[in-house]
Amino acid sequence: MTKRFTKERREHIHDLILERKRVTVKQLSEELDVSEVTLRTDLKEMEKEGLLTRTHGGAIMKEQTTPTGSFKKRSETNLKEKQIIAKRALSLIEDKSCILLDASTTALELAKEMKNLNMKLTIMTNGMSSAIELKENPYFNVILIGGILRPGSMALEGSVGIQAMDMLNNIDLLFTSSSGFSCESGLTDFNFYETELKKNMVQRAKHVVALLDHSKFNTNSISSFATLEEIDTIITDHVVEEATAEKINTAGVQLIDH
Repeated sequence: MTKRFTKERREHIHDLILERKRVTVKQLSEELDVSEVTLRTDLKEMEKEGLLTRTHGGAIMKEQTTPTGSFKKRSETNLKEKQIIAKRALSLIEDKSCILLDASTTALELAKEMKNLNMKLTIMTNGMSSAIELKENPYFNVILIGGILRPGSMALEGSVGIQAMDMLNNIDLLFTSSSGFSCESGLTDFNFYETELKKNMVQRAKHVVALLDHSKFNTNSISSFATLEEIDTIITDHVVEEATAEKINTAGVQLIDH
C-alpha cells in the first residue's frame, strides 16, 4: 500500500480498529507501508482525541468515543429546542430538491418533520435513524451513505462514506449540526472522522444550513468542518445576542432565530 497523508492514514487506522477491535503497530506497518515510529505517533495522537486506547504494541477500540454520550442520550437533550429548529428549517425545502442530512440528532428531528411532505425529494444521509424515519414516504428517494457503525452511535462514518460522496452531484441543501459554533471557529465537532465526512458534505452543497440550538453557541470542539463564511443559513431556537448576530450578518449569513 502506498504511503498516505497523515489524515488519510489515521482515518484508515480508525476504520481498521472499528472493524477488527484490535490492531498492532507491526501489523499496521506492514499493511500501510509506514514506519512503526510514525504509527506510534499516530496512535498517541488518536488516543488524545479519544478515538482509541493504546496497548503494548498496538491499540484497541475505545468503547465510548463520544464525550457527549450515546445517540439516545443526545437525542433527548434540548429536544423541544431541536423541534423548534426543525419546524423552522422545513420552510427551506422545495419540491424536487436534492438534500443532504448529517447524522445529528437535530437532523433527525427535521427528518421527522419531513416524513409526511408531499414533495418529490432525493434525500441522502449517513444517519440511520433519519433514513428509517424517511423511508416510507413514496415521494422520497432515500439514500443511506455507507460506512462503519460505532457502539452507541447511529452515524455511519469512515472512509467508505467519503468515497461514496464522490459520486454525488447537484446537492441543493445540506442540513447539519455540530457540537459547537463560534464566529471564529465556525462549526466544530468532537469526532475527527465524522467531521471529515461533514467537510465533504459542505463542499458539495449549494446551500449549507446549520441547525444550532442555544447550547451550541460560543463553544468549540476538537475539529472544525465549516467556517462561518461557508455557511449560508443558521437556524436556532433563541434570539442570538446582538454582537454575535452582527458578526453573522456581516459574513453574509442568513440568521433565522425567531
